[in-house]
Order: sequence, then structure tokens, then C-alpha cells
Amino acid sequence: MTLQARLDRMREASAKKIPPAALSTMHRALDGLRASGIIDRVIKVGATLPAFALPDTQGQLLRSETLLAQGPLVLSFYRGLW
Repeated sequence: MTLQARLDRMREASAKKIPPAALSTMHRALDGLRASGIIDRVIKVGATLPAFALPDTQGQLLRSETLLAQGPLVLSFYRGLW
């Protein structure tokens, strides 16, 4: 099964568990983001990012090149509250 198929299955399963009013709010917010044009400016899958450093939970800087030396690096961006 491809990653996309697994993600689609997870999305479908979670949609069944989310209350309809909350799901409606999420869809409206997503529609608003799409209408804003932000989707055209997001980092694309497979894009190469410049080196960066971000603080960890103790405030120590973690450098991307250090993490990449240990293996593949996956970034997840949390947009915040809906």
C-alpha cells in the first residue's frame, strides 16, 4: 500500500470520528486557506530546504545537517488552532 493510500485511509477513518460541526469548521478553514493562495506558496513534497537550526524542548539548537547525518529527516509543521 502506498503512503498516499494509507494517508487517505487514515483521513477517512478520522473523519468518521470527528463531530460533524467540528468537521465543518475544519473544512471551512481549509477552504479559506486554499482561497487565500497559500497553497501555491507552501514547500512542495521532495523540495530541498536550506540548512536550518531550531530549538529543542530544552532550548538547545538542533541543526538540520546534524540530524541529516543520522538519517532521513521528516518535518511536520503545526499550523495552530483551527
